[in-house]
Amino acid sequence: MNLRLLALLLVLSKFANAADDVTTRYQTSCTTCHGTDVYTSTKRRITSFDALERQVNRCTLALSLRWSNNEVHDVSAYLNQRFYHFPR
Repeated sequence: MNLRLLALLLVLSKFANAADDVTTRYQTSCTTCHGTDVYTSTKRRITSFDALERQVNRCTLALSLRWSNNEVHDVSAYLNQRFYHFPR
């Protein structure tokens, strides 16, 4: 196999695994407290990406999850892409 192709496959595999990790992290942590209705409510209090990231951080602290800043950011980005669509 071509060395460049192998390197590309390894990089793509890492990105796929990272995306799976974020999805799993969301499904095992966020959905334990609430469903998706909190994200889609017309009365939601989150109005920006920064506010979303702060809320995800508050949730991790409340649940003693010990997520890194990168993990908080990644889950916030996942929620933003899936539900909120705030500019960043």
